[in-house]
Amino acid sequence: MKKLEEYVRAIPDFPEPGIIFRDVTSVLQDADGLRLAIDTMQDLVKDLDYDVVVGAESRGFIFGTPIAYNNHKPFVLIRKKGKLPRETVSVDYDLEYGKATIEMHRDSIKPGQKVLVVDDLIATGGTTEAMINLIESLGGEVVGVVVLMELAGLKGRDRLAGYRLDSAIIYEGK
Repeated sequence: MKKLEEYVRAIPDFPEPGIIFRDVTSVLQDADGLRLAIDTMQDLVKDLDYDVVVGAESRGFIFGTPIAYNNHKPFVLIRKKGKLPRETVSVDYDLEYGKATIEMHRDSIKPGQKVLVVDDLIATGGTTEAMINLIESLGGEVVGVVVLMELAGLKGRDRLAGYRLDSAIIYEGK
């Protein structure tokens, strides 16, 4: 049986020289890799008590939905601005080269609900921090964050101090 890391393709010098891009699509395109990714992430949080799973567009949907399904929990979408049809709450946050806005339906999290955040990657932690801010603005309690990959050199874990963060794979660099 291959290790999860063996399913992740490393692309050197993308998107710029000196960067090693960790390609999640190579995990998704292999049935064994996808199963191992979901099972590993789910196993990391098996001790958590949570009411709802939240994932951000788009790879948070891919990994979060099967975890929600397998554990008979609802799944809540966080999307880019303007993509959701009902009343939303939003948060603006900084990207490496600009700004972004994410939204979720105002009625998607109930006050006091325990929330598990699922995503494919944590790098600087900016997107995850924005998701947490959205959830907490609705009265939700983030009890954990689980990701497939963590780029430890970008210090996202530091930005999320005070929140439980589990990573299936940790890469020491950027």
